[in-house]
Amino acid sequence: MCNDYQQHVDQAEFERAFAALELDLVGTPEAALIRADDIRIGDQGPVLRAAGNGTELVLMRFGFPPPRPRAGPVFNFKSDGRHFADSRRCVVVLSGFFEFTGSKYPKTKHRFTLRGEKVMGIAGLWSQEADGALSFTMLTTEPGPDVAPIHDRQVCVLRPKDWAAWLFLTRPEAELLAPLPAGSLDVEVVREGAQ
Repeated sequence: MCNDYQQHVDQAEFERAFAALELDLVGTPEAALIRADDIRIGDQGPVLRAAGNGTELVLMRFGFPPPRPRAGPVFNFKSDGRHFADSRRCVVVLSGFFEFTGSKYPKTKHRFTLRGEKVMGIAGLWSQEADGALSFTMLTTEPGPDVAPIHDRQVCVLRPKDWAAWLFLTRPEAELLAPLPAGSLDVEVVREGAQ
C-alpha cells in the first residue's frame, strides 16, 4: 500500500490547479509546498483542508499516531463501505505516488502519475493531536485497472477539479472515492528490484 509519494508540485502548478475550484485560499501555500522525491511515513507533506468557507494548504505529518502500544502509524485507511460526512476530510497534494513489487529488497519501485497533469490529490483524513501536531492518513479503495497489475489496493486519487467536492462533500462519496477509469494514470518503473 502507498507509504511513499513524490511532491514536485510548484507554486505556479498548484495555483493553476486550484484556480478551477473557485474557492478562497487562506495563508501562504508556497510555505507548505515543500519539494521532495520521497515523502514517507512520519515525514511532512502539503495537505489542503477546509478553513471556514475556504481552504488552506498546511504541512502535516504522514500517518496518524499508533492507535495502541507497539502498533505502527495509520498511514492508509480503507474507505470501502464507510461514510466520512462527520470526518475531517483533506486532500494530500502531490505529483505522484509509489507502489512496490517483489519479495527481496530493494523491491521494484513503480511511480503513478495522473496522465496529462503535473498535480494530483489523494483523498485523506486529518487529525490534530493533544500537542497541536497535525497528521493525515490516505484513503484507499479497490484497485482500478491502472493499479491492479501492481497492487491489490490503491489510494483514492482525486483530480484537482474534484478537490472541493471531497472537502465539502458536494458529490456522493462513492463517486469520489472510486478508482479512476483505465488510462487515467501513467505508471513507470523508477527502480528495478533485486532478482
